[in-house]
Amino acid sequence: MELHDLKQAIGANKNRKRLGRGSASGHGTTSGKGHKGQKSRSGGGVRPGFEGGQMPLSRRLPKRGFNNARFATVYETVNLDTIEARYTDGEVVSFETLKDKNLVSGTKDGIKILGNGEITKKLKFEIDKISSGAKEKCEKAGCEVVILG
Repeated sequence: MELHDLKQAIGANKNRKRLGRGSASGHGTTSGKGHKGQKSRSGGGVRPGFEGGQMPLSRRLPKRGFNNARFATVYETVNLDTIEARYTDGEVVSFETLKDKNLVSGTKDGIKILGNGEITKKLKFEIDKISSGAKEKCEKAGCEVVILG
């Protein structure tokens, strides 16, 4: 098979529907919209959430109270087993080194180390948060943990 032998699959490219080009085209006069009614008009149809005049669900439900989702602090998480795999003995685990090793993207509010896996290397952690299980494992392995600000 050569490049000049290649052909598109049948039905890969469809001709566009040319509306309002006479009755012989099959899409003349009403242009496939039927006769009369809201959906046949220009700009026809209803806005999203419209329920035909019935009070919409978004207005029927109560909206009270405070939601912290907008203000909550969201941490990027890294487990000990991934740190064990990517770091060598004596290295510093910080935001910069985690970003260099593509373990975090840096789009959230901070870094939190979680205790999934084991750690055997002596590392220095300079991070925002660490779980109690991870801290226990790190101290047992002889790591130094510094929690920033």
